[in-house]
Amino acid sequence: MMANLFSVFDPCTGYSSMNWMSTFIFMFLIPLKFWLMPNKISLLFNSLLSILHNENKSLMKLKGTSLIMMSLFILILFNNLMGLLPYIFTSSSHLLFCLSLALPLWLSLMIYGWINKTNHMFIHLVPTGTPGILMPFMVLIETISNLIRPGSLAVRLTANMIAGHLLMSLLGNNATNFYMILVLMIMFMILMTFELAVAIIQSYVFMTLTNLYSSEI
Repeated sequence: MMANLFSVFDPCTGYSSMNWMSTFIFMFLIPLKFWLMPNKISLLFNSLLSILHNENKSLMKLKGTSLIMMSLFILILFNNLMGLLPYIFTSSSHLLFCLSLALPLWLSLMIYGWINKTNHMFIHLVPTGTPGILMPFMVLIETISNLIRPGSLAVRLTANMIAGHLLMSLLGNNATNFYMILVLMIMFMILMTFELAVAIIQSYVFMTLTNLYSSEI
């Protein structure tokens, strides 16, 4: 039972599995730029990117950071939304996918910060107003909290994407009669609404937290 329940999150379901290809489906959904008059989807996409750019620019002053964060948001958002469709593997529900996004970004920011702004990075280890006797402990606590950041980012996204799918899988196995199916259909519609909200919110949270971590440099 448990093996079948978690099999929907298994990226390898055969000798010629193409599940990981769902990660790149979003490339076919990005609005094209060769039209003379942009359609409603292009206008919506451009307005979304404009809002994200203004927000990222206010948090981080380094050039190019806004483009990275917007690309990260779009990648996670489309993967989360693709996972709501049937028979499509949700890449963002796999820890390997989330960790491969969080770890390189965090590591590159840490390397850049410690090489170019060493004194500034040391200052962040001791918050302002810390008593002298607590400074060694604060350095240890801040170091540990800094080291677990990529793991917390990856686990947060993975757990939130798995939770809804797992709940729907559990409820779907309990449909025994017509009235139960009718009740479950209503519950599934409500759950799909929540899952849509989670897909959007989690991609935004991932981008915002990564940007906040980068703004400390």
